[in-house]
Amino acid sequence: MYQMPIVAFQDRIEQLGKTGAYVSVVWQQPESLVFIARGRPYRSEFHINPSDEMMIMLKGEMRLHYRTPEGREEVAVIPEGAAIHTPAGIPHSPRFAPDAYALIQERARRPGEDDQFQWFCPRCDHLLHAEVFSVADYGKDPVSQAYRNFFESEDHRTCKGCGHVMPNALAPGQ
Repeated sequence: MYQMPIVAFQDRIEQLGKTGAYVSVVWQQPESLVFIARGRPYRSEFHINPSDEMMIMLKGEMRLHYRTPEGREEVAVIPEGAAIHTPAGIPHSPRFAPDAYALIQERARRPGEDDQFQWFCPRCDHLLHAEVFSVADYGKDPVSQAYRNFFESEDHRTCKGCGHVMPNALAPGQ
């Protein structure tokens, strides 16, 4: 008989806090992916997910930056204990403190589906860089890999519109 998982969120939150990891996958099935995410102090990219997402703030507050179909950046504030639904294809950037935690539910990726991570110039809003990933296993933390690829390249961080160089948020002392 199949044992349905019972997950103690508080235990997962404590483990993330102790280890410094950003993601704890609760389960990953073909039609359902659920994980707890710890806030990242340097989050600045917009994620484009091929599936709908539901985010529930377990601890702390999230400021969900998103881009409208017209390209404007807007912000929705999600307080502790509240949830938000983000439809597939909407560029969004969940920003919350490292001591805050969110439960994320989305659909596991189907063959041929890619996630995209986009950065925009903080001065002129020109697209700086896009990373595209095929995410087969969310436990491998594709967000951290996208960040490394972006921040470790000064060319990726240099705006082709105005010449501004976005600082390397992963550099020591940043």
